[in-house]
Amino acid sequence: MKARVLVFSLLVVGAMSIGAVASRAQGAAGPLTSAIVNFSDPVRVLDQLVMGPVLIVHDDQKMVQGEACTTFYRFDPARGPQEKLISFHCTPVQHAVAATTRMTLSERDDAVGCRRLLEYQIAGESEAHAIPAR
Repeated sequence: MKARVLVFSLLVVGAMSIGAVASRAQGAAGPLTSAIVNFSDPVRVLDQLVMGPVLIVHDDQKMVQGEACTTFYRFDPARGPQEKLISFHCTPVQHAVAATTRMTLSERDDAVGCRRLLEYQIAGESEAHAIPAR
C-alpha cells in the first residue's frame, strides 16, 4: 500500500514538473496574435496596396528580437491564409484594451488616391502596433 502511494506521489510530482517546464517554454516562444480584417477600399501599408480580406499576424518574440514581427496574408474565407503580402517591424503603442480590432487610417493621400494604415490594434489587446512611415 505504501509503495502505491509513493509511486502515485512521484507520478503526480513528475507530471507537475513537466507541465511547469512546458508552460515556461511556451512563454519563451512568445504569443502570436492575429485578426482577420476586410479592407473594402484599397489601403496603403508601407509601399503595398492592400484590399479585401487579410489575416494580420503579430509575433511578440520576433518583435523582441528586432525582426519583422507583423505579417499580412491574403485571406480566403474558404481556404484560410494564402500568400504573404507584406512583413515589417512595428512600433508598440499602449492604449486601453480594444473591444474590437481597430485600424487607424490617415486621411486620403492625393498622390496615391487611398488612405494609409497608421496603426492596428487586435481585439482584447492593450498594445497597438504603429506602422513605420518608410
